[in-house]
Formats: sequence, C-alpha cells, structure tokens
Amino acid sequence: MTDMPWLMPVLEQFGQALDQGRLPHASLVTGERGVGKRHLAECIAALLVCDRRTPGMRSPCGECRQCLLVAGESHPDIRVYQPEKSRMIRIDQVRALSQFAVASPQVAGIKVAIVDRADQLNINAANALLKTLEEPASDVVLLLLQETGRPVLPTIRSRCRVLPLATPRAEEATGWLAAELASREQAPDTDRQALALHLAGGAPRLALELLDSDFLTRRDAALEAFRQFMKGAITVAAAARTFRDLGLEATLNLMEAWANDLARVMAGGDARDPGIVEVVRYLATSNPPWRAHQLVDAIRDSRRALVNNVSPELETDRLLVQWRGLMPVRKRSAG
Repeated sequence: MTDMPWLMPVLEQFGQALDQGRLPHASLVTGERGVGKRHLAECIAALLVCDRRTPGMRSPCGECRQCLLVAGESHPDIRVYQPEKSRMIRIDQVRALSQFAVASPQVAGIKVAIVDRADQLNINAANALLKTLEEPASDVVLLLLQETGRPVLPTIRSRCRVLPLATPRAEEATGWLAAELASREQAPDTDRQALALHLAGGAPRLALELLDSDFLTRRDAALEAFRQFMKGAITVAAAARTFRDLGLEATLNLMEAWANDLARVMAGGDARDPGIVEVVRYLATSNPPWRAHQLVDAIRDSRRALVNNVSPELETDRLLVQWRGLMPVRKRSAG
C-alpha cells in the first residue's frame, strides 16, 4: 500500500474502526475506475484474516498461514464476485455469496466477500444481496466496490458504510505510473504516459492498463475518423467502425470527455484532450452552451442503457449523428 499513498486514508479509516471494535459488516468503497478499489479491498481482506493482526496494524504480516494462503490466491475464506461472461453480476453468483456468508469459516476466524462491481448487479441479484445485508452473519464482512457515477440501489447503499476513495494528485499518479513502467524496464515516453493518464481521468491503474494494451492506437484511429466524419469526408458507418473497435463503454468515456471539453471551451476554459482541441474550438464558435450539456446528457443516457444490453452499433451511430448536428449547416455533407 505504501506505493499507493492515496489509498492510505481509507485504509486508516477502516483500520481505526477495526481497532475500536466498530467494524461494519458491509462497506461500499466508491471511486473512479482504475483508482485502486480492488487493490484496497484485497489489502483489507488480507488484514482481516491475518493471524498476527494487532491493534494499529494496517497491513498483514505476510508470514502466517493465512497470509501465505492469500499470497497463493487460495484462501478459502476470501471470495470475489464480479461480472462473468456478461456486463452484470447474476443472481446465481449472489446466491453463492449468500451460502458463503452463512457457512462457517474454513481456516480463518472471519470470512470476507468482495463484490466487484456492486454497480453491475442486475435487479434480481441486487434484491438477493439485500437479504444478506439485512441479516448479516457475525463472522462475515462484505466489501462492495462501486465505480463513480454508476448507480447502486439506495437500499443497498443505506446498509453499507460508504468509503469514498479519492483520485490521486497528478504528481502521485504520474510518479506511480512511471515507477511501474520503470520496474518493467520499459523506455519512458512521458507524452504517451500523460495521454494515458488523461484518458484514464487521472486513475493510474487504468492508465497502466491502457498502456499495456493497444487502446491508445485504437483511440488515435477513432479520433482521426471522428475528425473526418465531422468534416463530412467519411460516412457515419465508416466512423462508427473505428469506435466499435474500442467497445461501447470506452467510446462513451471518450465522447463524454470530448463533450466536457466542449463545455469547458464554451465557458472560456481549455480542452484537456489535445487531440480534440481544434474540433471543440470550432464547434464552440457556432453553438450555444446548452448544446454541449445536451450532448453530455445523451451520452449518459447511453451509459445507463448499457444495463439493458443495447446495440453498441446503434448507440454509436446515434451519438455520432448528434455530434454532427453541432456542425454549421454549410459544413455538413451527406453522411
């Protein structure tokens, strides 16, 4: 945890409650994607099962039987539930969690269930989880992880202690990312690292994920296609193909960031994405500010529709057409 100092305030808050015998049976850890929620939850779980834990400890000993099982990713009293083969956590997974919660611990004195991500429970799974939250066993701790901006049922939230996890300061995120890449003996590329952090919203673990994949290359292709589409040089179908390579969720994140940049420029500020500066500056000269907010709302509507397995193709086409609608009529051409 020491290499991720932005996690320490929440860990300290949790540790103090543990030391004082006020351990909540369920906690909801909230934060941006890639900020370290899962890492924090795993550290808390390891601390809870550690045989040598004493008041004031904020990390497991790393040497006892429990810690060795955790290190080998084989501890039977720590379970993780997350979306499998779909965007959502299904009811059969929550039923398995409920059975785990009422069973006796196998090797530790406590059981820990991590729900990653609680904002992707389908409605039946969410209602089933409520039963476990309403009648918690004394020897089980639930750690629910929620991505910022994604809804969790109010009835679930009200039964948890909410632990907001802040996004690290820019220098912390930059330093952590640079150190991770240096440990792999990768040649530094500060411009690429800065772009990855920007696209990740300052979340360093997500930025590392982007750098490890070909996401930046695919993003560059989508950006160029977007520019050409806005000029009327290519059709909506041609532009949409490059965004489909990104996936719908990444497309929505990218378009929302661009729409926010447009709103910033309209308010007299600067765009944060250097690749979109020219486009949003031009659009800002020919549109009232409410058009940018209308666009943000449309993108968020598409994000909410993700739970209903909407067609990525249709959503991408719809949003591209709405972007194109911001161009002055004289600049549009048949698409």
